[in-house]
Amino acid sequence: MTSIAKPPVRHPGLPRNSLGLTTRDYEGAMSTLCAGCGHDSVTAAIVQAFWELAVPPHRAAKMSGIGCSSKTTAYFMKGSHGFNSVHGRMPSVTSGANAANRDLTYIGISGDGDSLSIGLGQMCHAIRRSVRMLYVIENNGVYGLTKGQFSASSDIGSTSKRGEANVQPPIDPCLLALTLGATFVARGFSGDKAQLVPIIKAGLKHNGFALIDVISPCVSFNDHEGSTKSYKYTREHEVEVSAADFVPLRREIVAPNSPEATMTVTMHDGSSVRFRKTHDSYDPTDRDAAYQHVRNCTVRGEVATGLLFLREDENDMHAMSRTVPTPLVDLPFESLCPGASALDALMDEFR
Repeated sequence: MTSIAKPPVRHPGLPRNSLGLTTRDYEGAMSTLCAGCGHDSVTAAIVQAFWELAVPPHRAAKMSGIGCSSKTTAYFMKGSHGFNSVHGRMPSVTSGANAANRDLTYIGISGDGDSLSIGLGQMCHAIRRSVRMLYVIENNGVYGLTKGQFSASSDIGSTSKRGEANVQPPIDPCLLALTLGATFVARGFSGDKAQLVPIIKAGLKHNGFALIDVISPCVSFNDHEGSTKSYKYTREHEVEVSAADFVPLRREIVAPNSPEATMTVTMHDGSSVRFRKTHDSYDPTDRDAAYQHVRNCTVRGEVATGLLFLREDENDMHAMSRTVPTPLVDLPFESLCPGASALDALMDEFR
């Protein structure tokens, strides 16, 4: 993963949190993603959330798999622990790290390809185990690193940059999480930072598995007429000797400030996406109602956003597994490895 260090220049008037840190202390390397990528907006929201919560960077662990989304972890909290795993295996690596040290704050960054295709089984088991982590899916409906194939979240009828229409039904990660018993389910839009930051903060503080599906537009491979996940990809030049893709600079798409429940956001190609926020009377503790709300929005051609479901009385992985309160990383060797006699006694129980 190639990254570029940010210059250590900061304004002396930057506000500080209770730890005396500024938002610059929660940043990472310079982004190498395409200009205008929605993932960078998600990074900015994550930086803001960690800063507002005053989480010490060295007490956090950021985990990822493979894909454009998984590069995000290089762009925030350079002073934290981190692990970039193989494709689709971030949930199991995070489960192991959480089992060893329960005192860290865990955030996993993944994508629709990393989580809903090769890593689908991994994500499902992380949900049922209730691993205490914030699981962020940067969902752009496309495989960006491998040049724009449909992903498992691509909607029926959406077209690729070549014009082929997707005929396979999509996997909705929020509906899947609700079905599997997740205790925190939310959805956001990378262009709506005002909504996304508090959702991330709530997910980080949740005692259990917290899923946030973030619609995050791809400026390079999903920016064309017929795409349902955003921005038109434009191929401006094709050079015979070294065919190169040209990604034009784009202005950042920001959600309009509107009190209306339904928000229409115009994309670069002139198409629009409609986001519906949960209303004041919405009950996020009713799992069946949350599932129906997401389904109803889908039928209307809308994307449901906000905190969709929350149950606070759920035990996390450590409570279900009855692990000791001391992180395994802090236990003495004698406790972790009691010797051959203890192992023999344990084996006798199964004979």
